[in-house]
Amino acid sequence: RSLKDDDSGDHDQNEENSTQKDGEKEKTERDKSQSSSKRKAVVPGPAEHPLQYNYTFWYSRRTPGRPTSSQSYEQNIKQIGTFASVEQFWRFYSHMVRPGDLTGHSDFHLFKEGIKPMWEDDANKNGGKWIIRLRKGLASRCWENLILAMLGEQFMVGEEICGAVVSVRFQEDIISIWNKTASDQATTARIRDTLRRVLNLPPNTIMEYKTHTDSIKMPGRLGPQRLLFQNLWKPRLNVP
Repeated sequence: RSLKDDDSGDHDQNEENSTQKDGEKEKTERDKSQSSSKRKAVVPGPAEHPLQYNYTFWYSRRTPGRPTSSQSYEQNIKQIGTFASVEQFWRFYSHMVRPGDLTGHSDFHLFKEGIKPMWEDDANKNGGKWIIRLRKGLASRCWENLILAMLGEQFMVGEEICGAVVSVRFQEDIISIWNKTASDQATTARIRDTLRRVLNLPPNTIMEYKTHTDSIKMPGRLGPQRLLFQNLWKPRLNVP
């Protein structure tokens, strides 16, 4: 989960009183939707350039300042679409608003197909993320460089990469890349070094690695990185 206190409406306590019959009906509908999604598997088109993995774009937006449960967060996150080739990626991407043009508290997520952009997902729960805080004006370029590096398998860490997130906020923007195994220091170090290279980060850029376990325990912790990072970047990058 990339947001700290997303809001998408209150959870209805009465749902917990559902009858067994309703539960069976839901299961049948879920089975149907799963089998139909298997039938409609996303594959590269003729003469297209296949990616190593299929990926899904997601979008979320929230009203700031109101806490939420993981269930309402899941309801708030919208799937944009899944792609399997370079050409299919560009079809989605060319029609999407650039992060720098988003307003309010908005997030784009790009994750491997089958992995939800939530801390609790099985693929994410033992992992963590590298976080980089950006001053305004850098998000669009950094996000594009990050996801192209991810789709092009530039991180060279096997199946460790889960996905990436760009979070648009009022004072700053945040990009992060999520991996499966937080305890694998060699992998997290390689991801950090690749991130520095593909984003062309200044050598003294502050980068924070945060495990998803810590994010669940302390969702609101921001630390001292915010101001430091903005001060470091201002004199170095001339972005119109």
